[in-house]
Amino acid sequence: MKGVSFITDENDKKKAVVIDLKTIEKYDEQIEDLFDIVIAESRKGEPSSSWGDVKKRLKRKGKL
Repeated sequence: MKGVSFITDENDKKKAVVIDLKTIEKYDEQIEDLFDIVIAESRKGEPSSSWGDVKKRLKRKGKL
C-alpha cells in the first residue's frame, strides 16, 4: 500500500509500521477502527463490568 512502510528486524521480521500522514488523513476512519480493534484486543484479559454497574457508577459521579 502506498504510504505504508514496515520496519523489520535483522531476521526480516516485521516489527513496526510507518504510515505517511497523508495516508492517515485519507483513510482516517479505517485507521481509527484499526486502533479500536488493537485496544480492544489488548484489554481482553481485563475484568469487565455489566452495563448496570457502569451506569450506577456514572450516576454516582454525576455524569449521567
